[in-house]
Amino acid sequence: MSSSVTTSSTTNNNNNNHKTKTKTTTTTTTNTAAATTSGRGGGATRTRVGKYEMGKTLGEGSFAKVKYAKNLETGHSFAIKILDKNQVLRHKMVEQIKREISTMKLIKHPNVVQLFEVLASKTKIYIVLEFVDGGELFDKIVNNGRLKEDDARRYFQQLINAVDYCHSRGVYHRDLKPENLLLDSYGVLKVSDFGLSALSKQVRADGLLHTACGTPNYVAPEVLNDKGYDGTTADIWSCGVILFVLMAGYLPFDESNLIALYRKIDKAEFTCPSWFSSNAKKLISRILDPNPLTRITIPDILENEWFKKGYKPPDFKQGEGVSLDDVDAVFNDTKEYLVTEKKEKPVSMNAFELISRSQCFNLGNLFEKQEGLVRRETRFTSQRPANEIMSKIEEAAKPLGFNVHKQNYKMKLKGDKTGRKGHLSVATEVFEVAPSLHVVELRKTGGDTLEFHKACQTKILIFHKKKKKKKLSRTTCTNS
Repeated sequence: MSSSVTTSSTTNNNNNNHKTKTKTTTTTTTNTAAATTSGRGGGATRTRVGKYEMGKTLGEGSFAKVKYAKNLETGHSFAIKILDKNQVLRHKMVEQIKREISTMKLIKHPNVVQLFEVLASKTKIYIVLEFVDGGELFDKIVNNGRLKEDDARRYFQQLINAVDYCHSRGVYHRDLKPENLLLDSYGVLKVSDFGLSALSKQVRADGLLHTACGTPNYVAPEVLNDKGYDGTTADIWSCGVILFVLMAGYLPFDESNLIALYRKIDKAEFTCPSWFSSNAKKLISRILDPNPLTRITIPDILENEWFKKGYKPPDFKQGEGVSLDDVDAVFNDTKEYLVTEKKEKPVSMNAFELISRSQCFNLGNLFEKQEGLVRRETRFTSQRPANEIMSKIEEAAKPLGFNVHKQNYKMKLKGDKTGRKGHLSVATEVFEVAPSLHVVELRKTGGDTLEFHKACQTKILIFHKKKKKKKLSRTTCTNS
């Protein structure tokens, strides 16, 4: 049985629709969307993977890209992680990814992003995941500051539930941080991105994991020392850092100098702020114990007085009868599970459709339910010419320490300073929706999320606010 895959592009009267994707640079392109009410004259081609219609990119990593998708048969939303087969083979990751996908497909927990199925073409692997539409937990902290202790406790309880369940199945996350903790529309926490997880079968003869990964500020001392570590205790440490951030609004270990940061983590040098309750301080101190042998365990956390306040154990059905045939098939190139790739173009895409798909407009609610995409970028509208918009972006970017390179309607920005997670980079696109109206979208493609938010909230936003109100809609900073 064969399904079709269609690759996507955006129409552009100036043929400037190519967007370069790199780890340390950003590309600005000007796109013109055909505005037509007659059903003719263009629009944007759309990607189809079997029964799924692909939407915009939600995020990118070293080995994968995640896109929004809609099941055309049911109308339900999903997130699809796309892996390049050649890259997987080149890095000899086939068996690791196959084991991880097989294990994650068996995991069905209310606080873990669910994996539904796996598809493949001759060149790509498509992992169909639960779409979580409430945004990132990190955004709550960035936008509103620290959480109340009861709210932080509730999210921490859900985090521990998820981590405990995955550990019992031999899955360790190893990159737990607020950015990959998502919230659904009901405010329920969902742990995402097990792309760096290590299964218990991968341990060495000493029974310890040895691959160091993750974000330094959240990583346990034994991981940084590269002497081998237990994935269970390393994840518990990261949970402790997350709890601290939720309650304090800042990191317990934060230094611009990497050596100084490692030293603080190794010695667990941190101070709880005065507003932490006594019991919260005690629990965090036991979690952020630099010695993994004496660090508190999850069973002990579950019995902790502070943790148990208002705690309700999750009530859910265990995953049963899950088929792994598709997992084996996509790695064995079984024809029944392969999808083919071809280009298709929709009949039309008029101005109303474009506007309803854009998060910076609310018109979509008048006609149909929007895609529900998580706000992950800064968007605003402007009546200025495209050239002037790009000049103003350049003018705002240079004081922020970006190197600017322009060519025609393309602009590359690269932060000249190395932040906590490398050079900050922001992908920018200018869409012409009418001769006198443009939509400008800025999206973080590299670097630290907090630094991106700070950049948005300082000179770039100040620049936008100087414009007349009629030329600008409300701007929102979010990340990719």
